[in-house]
Amino acid sequence: MSAGNVIPEDDARWMNAALALGRRGLGRAAPNPSVGALVVADGRVVGRGVTHPGGRPHAERLALAEAGAAAAGATLYVTLEPCSHHGVTPPCAEAIVEARVARVVSALEDPDPRVAGRGHALLQHAGIETVVGIGAHAAHRDHLGHIQRVRLGRPMVTLKIARTADGYAAGDAYDARLAITGEIANTRVQVLRSMHDAIMVGAGTALTDDPLLTVRLPGAPMKPLRVVLDSGLRLEPSSRLSATAKDWPTLALTGQSAPEHREATLRARGVDVLRVSDVGAGRLDLKAALAALAERGVTRVFSEGGPQLGSSLIREDLVDEVLLFTAPKPLGRPGLPALDPAAMRALGDSARFSITEISLYEPDVLRRWERRQAPRR
Repeated sequence: MSAGNVIPEDDARWMNAALALGRRGLGRAAPNPSVGALVVADGRVVGRGVTHPGGRPHAERLALAEAGAAAAGATLYVTLEPCSHHGVTPPCAEAIVEARVARVVSALEDPDPRVAGRGHALLQHAGIETVVGIGAHAAHRDHLGHIQRVRLGRPMVTLKIARTADGYAAGDAYDARLAITGEIANTRVQVLRSMHDAIMVGAGTALTDDPLLTVRLPGAPMKPLRVVLDSGLRLEPSSRLSATAKDWPTLALTGQSAPEHREATLRARGVDVLRVSDVGAGRLDLKAALAALAERGVTRVFSEGGPQLGSSLIREDLVDEVLLFTAPKPLGRPGLPALDPAAMRALGDSARFSITEISLYEPDVLRRWERRQAPRR
Protein backbone atom coordinates (compact mmCIF):
# COMPACT_ATOMS: atom_id res chain seq x y z
CA MET A 1 0.00 0.00 0.00
CA SER A 2 1.46 3.38 -1.00
CA ALA A 3 1.51 6.29 1.41
CA GLY A 4 -0.86 8.18 -0.84
CA ASN A 5 -3.48 5.68 0.31
CA VAL A 6 -2.63 5.60 4.04
CA ILE A 7 -5.73 4.47 5.89
CA PRO A 8 -7.28 7.29 7.94
CA GLU A 9 -6.80 5.35 11.20
CA ASP A 10 -3.05 5.80 10.75
CA ASP A 11 -3.28 9.56 10.42
CA ALA A 12 -3.62 10.25 14.14
CA ARG A 13 -0.60 8.06 14.91
CA TRP A 14 1.64 9.76 12.37
CA MET A 15 0.41 13.21 13.39
CA ASN A 16 1.19 12.46 17.03
CA ALA A 17 4.70 11.55 15.94
CA ALA A 18 5.02 14.81 14.00
CA LEU A 19 3.80 16.77 17.03
CA ALA A 20 6.33 15.06 19.29
CA LEU A 21 9.06 15.90 16.79
CA GLY A 22 7.98 19.54 16.63
CA ARG A 23 8.12 19.91 20.42
CA ARG A 24 11.87 19.31 20.26
CA GLY A 25 12.25 22.80 18.85
CA LEU A 26 10.23 24.65 21.48
CA GLY A 27 12.43 27.38 22.89
CA ARG A 28 14.72 27.30 19.85
CA ALA A 29 12.67 28.25 16.79
CA ALA A 30 11.58 31.81 17.61
CA PRO A 31 10.50 34.02 15.99
CA ASN A 32 8.86 31.20 14.02
CA PRO A 33 6.72 28.37 15.38
CA SER A 34 8.40 25.04 16.01
CA VAL A 35 6.79 22.83 13.38
CA GLY A 36 7.21 19.08 13.03
CA ALA A 37 6.98 17.34 9.64
CA LEU A 38 7.13 13.70 8.58
CA VAL A 39 7.15 12.23 5.08
CA VAL A 40 5.64 8.76 5.14
CA ALA A 41 5.86 6.30 2.24
CA ASP A 42 4.73 2.67 2.27
CA GLY A 43 4.12 2.77 5.99
CA ARG A 44 7.54 4.08 7.00
CA VAL A 45 9.11 7.47 7.64
CA VAL A 46 11.39 8.52 4.80
CA GLY A 47 11.87 12.14 5.83
CA ARG A 48 11.60 14.15 9.03
CA GLY A 49 12.10 17.77 9.91
CA VAL A 50 11.65 20.23 12.76
CA THR A 51 12.02 23.98 12.41
CA HIS A 52 15.70 24.82 12.65
CA PRO A 53 16.94 27.01 15.53
CA GLY A 54 16.27 30.63 14.68
CA GLY A 55 13.26 29.71 12.56
CA ARG A 56 14.80 28.53 9.29
CA PRO A 57 14.92 26.24 7.41
CA HIS A 58 11.31 25.26 7.89
CA ALA A 59 10.37 21.74 8.93
CA GLU A 60 8.73 20.82 5.63
CA ARG A 61 11.82 21.63 3.57
CA LEU A 62 14.04 19.63 5.89
CA ALA A 63 11.70 16.64 5.73
CA LEU A 64 11.43 16.80 1.94
CA ALA A 65 15.19 17.11 1.55
CA GLU A 66 15.73 14.00 3.66
CA ALA A 67 13.06 12.09 1.74
CA GLY A 68 14.44 13.02 -1.68
CA ALA A 69 12.81 11.10 -4.52
CA ALA A 70 10.82 9.03 -2.00
CA ALA A 71 8.58 12.05 -1.37
CA ALA A 72 6.84 11.48 -4.72
CA GLY A 73 3.50 9.83 -3.99
CA ALA A 74 4.04 10.00 -0.23
CA THR A 75 2.04 11.61 2.57
CA LEU A 76 3.38 14.64 4.43
CA TYR A 77 2.26 15.11 8.04
CA VAL A 78 2.81 18.66 9.26
CA THR A 79 1.73 20.32 12.51
CA LEU A 80 0.95 23.74 11.00
CA GLU A 81 -0.20 24.90 7.60
CA PRO A 82 2.73 25.13 5.14
CA CYS A 83 3.65 28.73 4.36
CA SER A 84 2.47 30.20 1.09
CA HIS A 85 4.28 33.55 0.97
CA HIS A 86 7.70 34.48 -0.36
CA GLY A 87 10.00 35.50 2.48
CA VAL A 88 13.63 34.63 3.08
CA THR A 89 12.95 31.37 1.24
CA PRO A 90 10.26 30.36 -1.30
CA PRO A 91 6.99 29.01 0.09
CA CYS A 92 6.97 25.52 1.61
CA ALA A 93 3.67 24.84 -0.15
CA GLU A 94 5.43 25.25 -3.51
CA ALA A 95 8.22 22.90 -2.41
CA ILE A 96 5.60 20.27 -1.51
CA VAL A 97 4.04 20.56 -4.94
CA GLU A 98 7.43 20.34 -6.65
CA ALA A 99 8.26 17.20 -4.65
CA ARG A 100 5.07 15.58 -6.04
CA VAL A 101 3.72 14.67 -2.63
CA ALA A 102 0.36 12.97 -3.05
CA ARG A 103 -1.29 13.85 0.24
CA VAL A 104 -0.84 16.37 3.04
CA VAL A 105 -2.27 15.99 6.54
CA SER A 106 -2.05 19.36 8.31
CA ALA A 107 -3.04 19.82 11.94
CA LEU A 108 -3.91 23.49 11.97
CA GLU A 109 -4.47 26.53 9.78
CA ASP A 110 -1.83 29.20 10.35
CA PRO A 111 -3.42 32.41 11.69
CA ASP A 112 -0.62 34.50 10.16
CA PRO A 113 -2.48 36.71 7.63
CA ARG A 114 0.26 36.01 5.07
CA VAL A 115 -0.86 32.37 5.13
CA ALA A 116 -4.31 31.90 6.74
CA GLY A 117 -5.56 29.12 4.46
CA ARG A 118 -3.60 30.09 1.36
CA GLY A 119 -1.07 27.29 1.86
CA HIS A 120 -3.80 24.66 2.01
CA ALA A 121 -5.54 26.22 -0.99
CA LEU A 122 -2.31 26.14 -3.02
CA LEU A 123 -1.91 22.44 -2.29
CA GLN A 124 -5.50 21.66 -3.20
CA HIS A 125 -5.25 23.68 -6.41
CA ALA A 126 -2.25 21.53 -7.37
CA GLY A 127 -4.36 18.39 -6.96
CA ILE A 128 -2.85 17.29 -3.64
CA GLU A 129 -5.30 15.67 -1.25
CA THR A 130 -5.28 17.92 1.81
CA VAL A 131 -6.70 16.93 5.19
CA VAL A 132 -6.85 19.62 7.87
CA GLY A 133 -7.62 19.29 11.57
CA ILE A 134 -6.16 15.99 12.75
CA GLY A 135 -4.28 16.75 15.96
CA ALA A 136 -5.61 20.32 16.01
CA HIS A 137 -6.02 20.58 19.78
CA ALA A 138 -2.46 19.49 20.54
CA ALA A 139 -1.10 21.60 17.69
CA HIS A 140 -2.90 24.68 19.01
CA ARG A 141 -1.27 24.13 22.39
CA ASP A 142 2.20 23.60 20.89
CA HIS A 143 1.92 26.63 18.60
CA LEU A 144 0.19 28.91 21.11
CA GLY A 145 3.17 31.26 21.29
CA HIS A 146 2.99 31.87 17.55
CA ILE A 147 -0.81 32.15 17.66
CA GLN A 148 -0.81 34.69 20.50
CA ARG A 149 1.92 36.74 18.88
CA VAL A 150 -0.09 36.95 15.65
CA ARG A 151 -3.53 37.47 17.19
CA LEU A 152 -2.78 39.43 20.37
CA GLY A 153 0.61 40.96 19.71
CA ARG A 154 2.18 39.26 22.72
CA PRO A 155 3.93 35.96 23.48
CA MET A 156 2.22 33.13 25.27
CA VAL A 157 2.93 33.31 29.00
CA THR A 158 3.52 30.34 31.28
CA LEU A 159 3.43 31.27 34.96
CA LYS A 160 5.33 28.99 37.32
CA ILE A 161 4.73 29.23 41.06
CA ALA A 162 6.09 27.21 43.98
CA ARG A 163 4.39 27.28 47.37
CA THR A 164 4.51 25.62 50.73
CA ALA A 165 1.67 23.38 51.89
CA ASP A 166 0.09 26.37 53.64
CA GLY A 167 0.29 28.56 50.54
CA TYR A 168 3.41 30.68 50.94
CA ALA A 169 6.10 31.48 48.39
CA ALA A 170 8.45 33.05 50.91
CA GLY A 171 8.82 33.93 54.58
CA ASP A 172 8.89 37.46 55.88
CA ALA A 173 11.45 40.11 54.97
CA TYR A 174 14.02 38.70 57.40
CA ASP A 175 13.77 35.05 56.35
CA ALA A 176 16.36 33.38 54.19
CA ARG A 177 15.27 32.38 50.70
CA LEU A 178 13.08 29.27 50.85
CA ALA A 179 14.02 26.11 49.00
CA ILE A 180 10.44 24.95 48.50
CA THR A 181 10.49 22.18 45.91
CA GLY A 182 12.59 19.03 45.66
CA GLU A 183 15.06 17.77 43.10
CA ILE A 184 12.55 16.11 40.77
CA ALA A 185 10.35 19.19 40.51
CA ASN A 186 13.40 21.42 40.08
CA THR A 187 14.59 19.28 37.17
CA ARG A 188 11.16 19.58 35.59
CA VAL A 189 11.42 23.35 35.87
CA GLN A 190 14.77 23.25 34.05
CA VAL A 191 13.12 21.34 31.20
CA LEU A 192 10.28 23.85 31.10
CA ARG A 193 12.75 26.73 30.97
CA SER A 194 14.40 25.11 27.97
CA MET A 195 11.06 25.04 26.10
CA HIS A 196 10.60 28.82 26.27
CA ASP A 197 12.32 31.70 24.50
CA ALA A 198 12.51 33.91 27.59
CA ILE A 199 12.54 33.56 31.38
CA MET A 200 10.97 36.52 33.14
CA VAL A 201 11.04 37.84 36.72
CA GLY A 202 10.11 41.04 38.45
CA ALA A 203 12.58 43.41 40.06
CA GLY A 204 11.58 42.25 43.53
CA THR A 205 12.56 38.67 42.78
CA ALA A 206 15.77 39.79 41.09
CA LEU A 207 16.76 41.83 44.15
CA THR A 208 15.67 39.39 46.85
CA ASP A 209 16.71 36.05 45.33
CA ASP A 210 19.57 37.15 43.03
CA PRO A 211 18.65 34.37 40.57
CA LEU A 212 20.74 33.19 37.65
CA LEU A 213 17.78 32.14 35.43
CA THR A 214 19.81 29.79 33.26
CA VAL A 215 18.97 26.35 31.87
CA ARG A 216 21.03 23.80 33.74
CA LEU A 217 20.61 20.61 31.75
CA PRO A 218 23.18 18.25 30.20
CA GLY A 219 24.25 18.88 26.61
CA ALA A 220 24.81 22.01 24.60
CA PRO A 221 23.90 25.10 26.64
CA MET A 222 20.59 26.76 25.87
CA LYS A 223 20.36 30.48 26.48
CA PRO A 224 16.81 31.81 26.69
CA LEU A 225 16.56 35.57 27.03
CA ARG A 226 16.55 36.56 30.71
CA VAL A 227 14.04 39.35 31.31
CA VAL A 228 13.67 41.56 34.38
CA LEU A 229 10.64 43.84 34.70
CA ASP A 230 12.31 46.71 36.51
CA SER A 231 10.48 50.03 36.35
CA GLY A 232 13.16 51.94 38.28
CA LEU A 233 16.24 50.01 37.09
CA ARG A 234 16.99 48.77 40.59
CA LEU A 235 18.86 45.72 39.27
CA GLU A 236 22.26 45.77 40.88
CA PRO A 237 25.33 45.87 38.61
CA SER A 238 26.86 43.31 40.99
CA SER A 239 23.92 40.87 40.70
CA ARG A 240 24.41 37.49 39.11
CA LEU A 241 22.19 38.54 36.21
CA SER A 242 24.34 41.59 35.51
CA ALA A 243 27.63 39.80 36.09
CA THR A 244 26.79 37.12 33.49
CA ALA A 245 24.97 39.34 30.98
CA LYS A 246 27.80 39.32 28.45
CA ASP A 247 27.53 35.53 28.22
CA TRP A 248 23.78 35.06 28.73
CA PRO A 249 21.36 37.44 26.96
CA THR A 250 19.69 39.68 29.53
CA LEU A 251 17.07 42.39 29.07
CA ALA A 252 15.79 44.91 31.61
CA LEU A 253 12.39 46.33 30.70
CA THR A 254 12.05 49.66 32.47
CA GLY A 255 9.90 52.78 32.65
CA GLN A 256 10.34 56.01 30.77
CA SER A 257 11.56 57.89 33.84
CA ALA A 258 14.16 55.37 35.05
CA PRO A 259 17.54 57.03 35.80
CA GLU A 260 19.74 57.29 32.74
CA HIS A 261 22.91 56.73 34.75
CA ARG A 262 21.51 53.38 35.93
CA GLU A 263 20.83 52.43 32.33
CA ALA A 264 24.38 53.34 31.32
CA THR A 265 25.84 51.29 34.19
CA LEU A 266 23.79 48.20 33.33
CA ARG A 267 24.56 48.50 29.63
CA ALA A 268 28.25 48.58 30.46
CA ARG A 269 27.77 45.25 32.19
CA GLY A 270 26.13 43.79 29.08
CA VAL A 271 22.47 44.18 30.09
CA ASP A 272 20.20 45.37 27.30
CA VAL A 273 17.72 48.02 28.48
CA LEU A 274 14.40 48.83 26.84
CA ARG A 275 11.99 51.50 28.04
CA VAL A 276 8.24 50.84 27.88
CA SER A 277 5.22 52.66 29.22
CA ASP A 278 4.22 52.41 32.86
CA VAL A 279 0.98 52.74 34.78
CA GLY A 280 2.30 54.74 37.72
CA ALA A 281 3.14 53.74 41.26
CA GLY A 282 6.38 52.23 40.04
CA ARG A 283 4.63 49.60 37.91
CA LEU A 284 5.23 48.82 34.25
CA ASP A 285 2.42 48.39 31.78
CA LEU A 286 2.53 44.59 31.50
CA LYS A 287 0.76 44.56 28.13
CA ALA A 288 3.34 46.99 26.75
CA ALA A 289 6.17 44.91 28.22
CA LEU A 290 4.90 41.72 26.60
CA ALA A 291 4.28 43.54 23.31
CA ALA A 292 7.91 44.69 23.38
CA LEU A 293 9.04 41.10 23.79
CA ALA A 294 6.85 40.03 20.87
CA GLU A 295 8.41 42.73 18.70
CA ARG A 296 11.82 41.21 19.50
CA GLY A 297 10.60 37.85 18.19
CA VAL A 298 9.83 36.22 21.54
CA THR A 299 6.92 33.79 21.31
CA ARG A 300 7.08 31.87 24.62
CA VAL A 301 7.71 33.41 28.06
CA PHE A 302 8.32 31.43 31.26
CA SER A 303 7.50 33.72 34.16
CA GLU A 304 9.06 32.92 37.53
CA GLY A 305 8.58 36.45 38.73
CA GLY A 306 7.19 36.01 42.21
CA PRO A 307 3.78 36.56 43.84
CA GLN A 308 3.23 40.19 42.84
CA LEU A 309 4.05 39.69 39.18
CA GLY A 310 2.18 36.39 39.00
CA SER A 311 -0.95 37.85 40.56
CA SER A 312 -0.77 40.89 38.25
CA LEU A 313 -0.43 38.73 35.13
CA ILE A 314 -3.47 36.68 36.12
CA ARG A 315 -5.48 39.77 37.09
CA GLU A 316 -4.75 41.42 33.73
CA ASP A 317 -5.64 38.25 31.81
CA LEU A 318 -2.13 37.84 30.41
CA VAL A 319 -1.44 34.24 31.46
CA ASP A 320 -2.05 31.26 29.19
CA GLU A 321 -0.79 28.50 31.45
CA VAL A 322 -0.24 28.29 35.22
CA LEU A 323 2.02 25.69 36.82
CA LEU A 324 1.64 25.51 40.59
CA PHE A 325 4.08 23.29 42.49
CA THR A 326 2.98 22.58 46.06
CA ALA A 327 5.42 21.13 48.58
CA PRO A 328 4.24 18.82 51.38
CA LYS A 329 5.72 20.88 54.22
CA PRO A 330 4.09 24.04 55.56
CA LEU A 331 5.99 27.20 56.35
CA GLY A 332 4.31 27.15 59.74
CA ARG A 333 4.30 30.90 60.25
CA PRO A 334 3.07 33.98 58.39
CA GLY A 335 4.77 34.60 55.07
CA LEU A 336 4.26 35.93 51.55
CA PRO A 337 1.32 34.22 49.82
CA ALA A 338 2.20 32.58 46.49
CA LEU A 339 -0.78 34.33 44.86
CA ASP A 340 -3.18 36.93 46.15
CA PRO A 341 -6.83 35.95 46.82
CA ALA A 342 -8.09 37.45 43.56
CA ALA A 343 -5.62 35.39 41.52
CA MET A 344 -6.56 32.21 43.36
CA ARG A 345 -10.24 32.93 42.70
CA ALA A 346 -9.46 33.41 39.02
CA LEU A 347 -7.83 29.97 38.83
CA GLY A 348 -10.98 28.51 40.36
CA ASP A 349 -13.20 30.23 37.77
CA SER A 350 -14.06 27.51 35.26
CA ALA A 351 -15.03 30.14 32.70
CA ARG A 352 -11.44 31.43 32.67
CA PHE A 353 -9.22 28.46 33.46
CA SER A 354 -9.45 24.71 33.27
CA ILE A 355 -7.22 22.39 35.25
CA THR A 356 -5.56 20.03 32.81
CA GLU A 357 -2.99 18.15 34.87
CA ILE A 358 -2.29 16.97 38.40
CA SER A 359 1.06 15.18 38.64
CA LEU A 360 3.32 13.98 41.43
CA TYR A 361 6.96 15.07 41.30
CA GLU A 362 7.68 13.39 44.59
CA PRO A 363 7.33 14.82 47.11
CA ASP A 364 5.79 17.83 45.33
CA VAL A 365 2.48 18.06 43.46
CA LEU A 366 2.08 19.95 40.19
CA ARG A 367 -1.26 21.40 39.16
CA ARG A 368 -1.54 22.87 35.68
CA TRP A 369 -4.23 25.28 34.51
CA GLU A 370 -4.79 26.51 30.96
CA ARG A 371 -6.83 29.52 29.99
CA ARG A 372 -10.00 28.54 28.23
CA GLN A 373 -10.18 31.09 25.48
CA ALA A 374 -7.78 33.84 24.57
CA PRO A 375 -9.62 36.99 23.41
CA ARG A 376 -8.72 38.22 19.96
CA ARG A 377 -7.25 41.65 19.53
